[in-house]
Amino acid sequence: MELADAPHVVIVGGGISGLAAAFFLRDEPARVTVLEGSPRLGGKLSVSEVAGIPVDEGAEALLVTRPEGTGLIADAGLAGQRVAPGTTASGIWTRGALRPLPRRQVMGVPSDMDELGSSGVVSAAGVARARQDLDLPPTPRDGDVPVARYVAARLGREVVDRLVDPLLGGVYAGRAEELSFDATLPALAAASRRHRSLAEAARSLLPPPGGARDSGTRAGGQVFTTLAGGLGALPAVLAEASGAAVRAGSVARALSRTGRGWRVTVGSAAAAEDVDADAVILAVPARPAARLLAGVPGASAAVTALREFRYASMAIVTLGYPRSAFPPDGPAVRGWSGYLVPAVDGRAVKAVTFSTAKWPHLAAAAGTPGPHALEIVRCSVGRIGEEALLQRADEDLAALAAAEFAEATGVRGRPAAARVTRWGGALPQYAVGHLDRVASIRAAVAAQPGLAVCGAAYDGVGIPACVATARAAACQVAGYLRARGRPAGEPSRR
Repeated sequence: MELADAPHVVIVGGGISGLAAAFFLRDEPARVTVLEGSPRLGGKLSVSEVAGIPVDEGAEALLVTRPEGTGLIADAGLAGQRVAPGTTASGIWTRGALRPLPRRQVMGVPSDMDELGSSGVVSAAGVARARQDLDLPPTPRDGDVPVARYVAARLGREVVDRLVDPLLGGVYAGRAEELSFDATLPALAAASRRHRSLAEAARSLLPPPGGARDSGTRAGGQVFTTLAGGLGALPAVLAEASGAAVRAGSVARALSRTGRGWRVTVGSAAAAEDVDADAVILAVPARPAARLLAGVPGASAAVTALREFRYASMAIVTLGYPRSAFPPDGPAVRGWSGYLVPAVDGRAVKAVTFSTAKWPHLAAAAGTPGPHALEIVRCSVGRIGEEALLQRADEDLAALAAAEFAEATGVRGRPAAARVTRWGGALPQYAVGHLDRVASIRAAVAAQPGLAVCGAAYDGVGIPACVATARAAACQVAGYLRARGRPAGEPSRR
């Protein structure tokens, strides 16, 4: 089949999900066009230099424990650029001190009460309350509930506030009072139905003490990985390897059915362009997906569910300090990769990564060991509902992050370099009922021939989860096109 006569697939959205979907379609007898509304590709994957060192502005690592992300990297020819962290130990800045994060926990839910007590993260009274979980009768749960409600009923409020909430905040920029237990902690939610004690449920998901997770590794390798040039280098590689026609700065304004398939209207009302397609993949956040589906008969259930999503905004403040600014016994020196900050402590910064401690390749790029070598630090600012904080000027946010970092770690002096990257509406909130909403969306979309959705709104916000939805969407439209077939010589118009 000549390329001009091949079926045409349009992917709306050029983030990691859309580009991965295009990549997965590369061997199909189809033409693929990716429409990205912003001037650049990659979504929340982006890399730029801080003091001459390439440092990710958005996502900076992916889980090895899910193979979808590492598999995509390998298929794209980048396996040789993967690097492992030098340390995975981390802490919590709470109750006036930096304290070690318990290792024997699942997203903050402790499995070892003695370790919880020795960490100092919660008070003695908080530890005593958490121990009650081992003896309490089963906690009834009828359907989905907020994480905080169930965990607090089992382990007490302190565990929620100082462990579970900051860990969830680091992933979703959300709050445990609102996030769905079933959607955000699915393995633990399932295990909690098999165990009376929530601590025992968490323990059932962990290897034996001293095993892979305790040491920050897994069988055969590390828990996390990244690329030597930053994960922000991945989108351009995928775009080129996919063979797709990629159009940045092309905002999809409307979606409609035609007698032959689909029509995507691109650009402003004054300069609109119709792009015809045999199949469409929507790889955009919930709200733009709802706007596009609003013009599609029979998609009202998906539109309603998509409009219920809330999104959190955040900013990444990247700071560079001379090595001499750090106290000799500080957390970055003694081998921590970073720390989290509970919202209950009232700080603006919710998470800090000691990038040059966590990633040895960044330390090597920052200079030879010595007092003048640069230490790179990433400070994450912003939780759901903190939009006013993010309206501050770049220099104010950088100064605030630097001040809180100095208070926590004892670092001296002002940073030698600073970069502020804002991610408006970046993180979907998996509120109670999320799984039912996603099921409703997928059912409504599946009823539309040649239409699929993918992205962070559905099955997880991490890169592997996004890649998994992209593969499923690509398989869905490829299967549809193969089943439908096409009479010889009938063209597919762009």
